[in-house]
Amino acid sequence: MHGINESREFIPVRIALLIVSDTRTMKTDTSGNLLATRITIAGHELEDRKILTDDVELIRAQVQEWIDDPLVDVIITSGGTGLTGRDVTPEAISPLFEKTIEGFAHVFHMVSYQSVGVSTMQSRALAGTANGTFIFCLPGSNGAVKDGWDKVISLQLDSRHGPCNLVEIMPRLTEK
Repeated sequence: MHGINESREFIPVRIALLIVSDTRTMKTDTSGNLLATRITIAGHELEDRKILTDDVELIRAQVQEWIDDPLVDVIITSGGTGLTGRDVTPEAISPLFEKTIEGFAHVFHMVSYQSVGVSTMQSRALAGTANGTFIFCLPGSNGAVKDGWDKVISLQLDSRHGPCNLVEIMPRLTEK
């Protein structure tokens, strides 16, 4: 069955949220607020939330801290995935990946194309795993956050989604 199977148990996951921006504050961070609200409405736990500037070392250090934290199952970033000189999220985070989830970028661009057309090619959205933690890097716009969460990430983080989902493989991510 494709979609949500209501007879299956919902298992909440613990999510850390990182907004990458040189200009946003907690008060002006609309995409972060959208994500935080959607995470909690979906039944998941917002374990932590931070805003950092577009700085490779700061971003990498924060994401590594969450990767090492057993209370964080998933990290979602928003911002810094574009093509300008200040956009450094992929450079900061991709070296931390043990495995890249190539399908995430493909599906995100497919969904995004429905909203913004070929402009989706300007995003370097990406995802991967590190130390049993899923990491998703979304663009910083409200539209991209809605598309990424509503149409991709939320479904794969719902343990009731079939035919399969990421929650059911979480315990096996660190297998050798």
